[in-house]
Amino acid sequence: MLTALTVLISLVCVLLMGAVLIQNPKGGGVDSTFGGSQANQMFGAAKSTDFIEKITWYLAAALFILCILTTLLTGTVVEGTEQLLSQ
Repeated sequence: MLTALTVLISLVCVLLMGAVLIQNPKGGGVDSTFGGSQANQMFGAAKSTDFIEKITWYLAAALFILCILTTLLTGTVVEGTEQLLSQ
């Protein structure tokens, strides 16, 4: 189970990096390096920006949830906190 979660976290991280790198730094949509001018003509600038932005937020949320879930499943306690948890 832990191995599957680690693989999922790695996959989400790679996809998140790709989604962030595709975005234009000025918020203008798909970067011209990846055919931004053609993508803007085909999909429209607002639609491509919304799509990439939504993907980025969903991947960030998935990464957050997967990290919390992995932490809960491992059950490791940081040294010094076991007294706080037992109270």
